[in-house]
Amino acid sequence: MSQINITFPDGSVREFAKGINAMEIAKGLSNSLAKKVLAAKVNGEVWDCSRSINEDSTLQLLTWDDTEGKSTFWHSSAHLMAEALESLYEGVKFGIGPPIENGFYYDIDLGGRTLSTNDFEAIEKKMRQLAEAKSEYIRQDVSKDDAIKYFTEKGDQYKLELLDGLEDGKITFYTQGNFTDLCRGPHIPNTSHVKAIKLTKVAGAYWRGDEKRPQLTRIYGVTFPKQEQLDEYNKLVEEALKRDHRKLGKELELFTFSDKVGMGLPLWLPNGTLVRDKLVDFLKSEQIKRGYKPVVTPHIGKKDLYVTSGHYEKYGKDSFQPILTPEENEEFFLKPMNCPHHCEIYKFVPKSYRELPYRVAEFGTVYRYEQSGELHGLTRVRGFTQDDAHIFCTAEQLKGEFKEVISLIKYVFDRLGFEKFTAQISLRDPENKEKYIGTEDNWHKAEQAIIEAADEMGLETVTELGEAAFYGPKLDFMVKDAIGRSWQLGTIQVDYNLPERFDLEYIGADNEKHRPIMIHRAPFGSLERFMAILIEHCAGNFPLWLAPRQVAILPISDKFTPYAEDILNTLLYSDVRAHLDARPEKIGRKIRDAEVSKVPYMIIIGEKEMDNNVVSIRRHGSGDIGHMSIDDFMKVLTEENYH
Repeated sequence: MSQINITFPDGSVREFAKGINAMEIAKGLSNSLAKKVLAAKVNGEVWDCSRSINEDSTLQLLTWDDTEGKSTFWHSSAHLMAEALESLYEGVKFGIGPPIENGFYYDIDLGGRTLSTNDFEAIEKKMRQLAEAKSEYIRQDVSKDDAIKYFTEKGDQYKLELLDGLEDGKITFYTQGNFTDLCRGPHIPNTSHVKAIKLTKVAGAYWRGDEKRPQLTRIYGVTFPKQEQLDEYNKLVEEALKRDHRKLGKELELFTFSDKVGMGLPLWLPNGTLVRDKLVDFLKSEQIKRGYKPVVTPHIGKKDLYVTSGHYEKYGKDSFQPILTPEENEEFFLKPMNCPHHCEIYKFVPKSYRELPYRVAEFGTVYRYEQSGELHGLTRVRGFTQDDAHIFCTAEQLKGEFKEVISLIKYVFDRLGFEKFTAQISLRDPENKEKYIGTEDNWHKAEQAIIEAADEMGLETVTELGEAAFYGPKLDFMVKDAIGRSWQLGTIQVDYNLPERFDLEYIGADNEKHRPIMIHRAPFGSLERFMAILIEHCAGNFPLWLAPRQVAILPISDKFTPYAEDILNTLLYSDVRAHLDARPEKIGRKIRDAEVSKVPYMIIIGEKEMDNNVVSIRRHGSGDIGHMSIDDFMKVLTEENYH
């Protein structure tokens, strides 16, 4: 029997018999490890652990602690739920059932029946029974004709439609217990790994996202290998509900939506506008220090602009309808991106290499017609403002500029309390280079610049092959919030495409024309989404410098209002966002209301304070911190503001 070499993540190489599978290798290493293995990554591709390895390969054994392990676990759980549904609801048909960031869903056609959360208990009970059967997930290669015959007999038009787009010879079925599904896989070894089950939500979903197609029932769920993990998840969900930016946005009067204005178009209320403006001022100030030139571009542009840039092809179907003018054949669009406008700004005056890097920055509002079912608070809207900037530079300047952007993003995260993050280096797929534009030499330089810049800046990174944009590699920042959830915030992209499309040039030291390289960067991403994440990260308790109302002045009775007004004027004159609560309410009620509104500081004013020309200070969430003069209190505010 011939032998193959298996290379492990630590670089060690071991020899095994050809045809061995990942589970057999795991058992040879450790029985306790084998019990945890859910799937395997073979030569960068996730496989079932039972799949034979027939050539020299790299191997990573995947467990619950790996992202791909969780994804495989939840994909298999979607199949388990489908098996339970098929046994409970005769004639049910299935759309798609993928894993998602936290769990899975399956789109189903119940044949006119309705399903609600009241049905979850029975479905969960059936799933647990099926999980205990320890059914293996069995992969089977199937011809297209046999696959069509199988789903024709079942009367499942959704699977038959999916088969239309698949090539014969590349079709696989997976079976566990009495359920068989059309699926690429991979899957976990057997159902017994699923120990804890919770169905979370039911919603409607149009087949293939098309409002003209049938509406299916989408059931969401989450599963875990241990019950205590589900218990911890439930606590996290409860905490997340308290932090929900839609709930806090209403309570703190930050933003709202209006059907008359339009879905997905946020209205910023005074408190939210204050926070938003402070974020904008903060980043604008820092950008100017770092050599960026502020620009402003229109909310619309001619169709030809976005055809040239390629955005019409990419976002055309997701755009608002074109704006027609009295001029024949003239069309404008609400802009989907700021980049094309910035390219035109670059072209205004011919550039020399001495003028590069050329950095332009704009808080530009863009528009995309997201489907109504995908809109979600501030995280998914139809109009949003990007903290967009574009750097035009030479190849020699690329790495230095990239490092400077990393420095800016790290500064922003630090100032806003995002302490834990990783950076994802997204590179080309080395096996499929034809789907990318640009020369081999340019790609090599760009990828090396990103890899070296991230390393030299001390970033914790992960590398993903095949995740680059078609025009260049990129670096995405994945931030963990206060309760451990991961969010993509901040991105830096290298682009050879737009300078080519817009015929951008500069005169080099050799007096010849050259093409600049373009860096796209956005530390916030969009102000709307960033605000949503920030609200949930700090649970509405903004840092003092961002708080819309920094100080509440609470006189115990009307007798002390004149002194309270003097304090108010002193604070307002010093640019402190203070307000006076002169309502004829008891002081306990005023304090409670200020606490609920998450005002960082409260000044309590009574007889003692007025007679001694001092103030009594309370800190939100901490209680009394004592008496002091107003000058000393101002020093406290100043120190905290710039901490």
